[in-house]
This record gives sequence, C-alpha cells and structure tokens, in this order.
Amino acid sequence: MLENHLYNLMEQMVEESKSLWRIKNTYKKDAAGCTNCTSFWDRLEKDKEAHIKEIQELVKAHLG
Repeated sequence: MLENHLYNLMEQMVEESKSLWRIKNTYKKDAAGCTNCTSFWDRLEKDKEAHIKEIQELVKAHLG
C-alpha cells in the first residue's frame, strides 16, 4: 500500500496532466484570435509542464 502523501502526489499529477491536455487540445484553439488569452494559455501550459515534471521527480524519489 502506498503512503498517503505519495498517493496525493500521484493524484495531483493526474489532475495536472488532464488540465494540460485540455489547455493544449481545447483552450488554446478556442482562444485563437485573442492575443491576451493565447498568451495566458501559453504561460499556463509551461507552468503545468513544470509542475508535472517536478511531481514526477518527487514520485520517482519515493518509489526508489
């Protein structure tokens, strides 16, 4: 059985991944033509990618 904090990290990684998928596949396309919104989604995409990478590293450290 996994420790609760490791499960929490894995659960958050899934949520961040789902959000990143929606940003890349829906939100940015819907915002086409609006420079401000497109810029926002681009920044958020990079932020989500960084969060996912950091969480992956934490999970790997806990799994050995």
